[in-house]
Amino acid sequence: MPVFQFEYEEFQSQDELRPSFQELLTAARNACQHAHAPYSHFFVGSAVLMKNGCIVTGFNIENASYPVGICAERTALASAIAQFPEDQIEAIAISYQSEIHPSDRPAFPCGMCRQFISECEDRNQEAFPLILAGEIGPVVVVKTIKNLLPFYFGGKDLSE
Repeated sequence: MPVFQFEYEEFQSQDELRPSFQELLTAARNACQHAHAPYSHFFVGSAVLMKNGCIVTGFNIENASYPVGICAERTALASAIAQFPEDQIEAIAISYQSEIHPSDRPAFPCGMCRQFISECEDRNQEAFPLILAGEIGPVVVVKTIKNLLPFYFGGKDLSE
């Protein structure tokens, strides 16, 4: 039976990342402060690094009608694409704060965000890394969202 495997990097702290990724993760952590999460108390921030060096942030915004809310990843990516439609994405960082449990380990994107990030990679025509961390603790870097979304569904599935 086939086995799905992929490699990722794990760092003990943000200080071990290259400088541009340190800055990006700091921006994602800071974005958590603006999140609107009155129901889950799970405040997520995301930051997108563009090839031009600009960083665009986003955060989760919850709604009493749960499906109407939006995740931090999609907020940041949509903003980045709207602001820089001709530029490529270099990386995305995702972090969180929680009133319920310590933010001491990475949180991975939900399924809907994995699909959205996958489409952004396709649009980008180049994979980009995901930098995942809590407020403290280890940092995980995944080279492409396709590693977290095996057998993904994309635009080619609609046209072929």
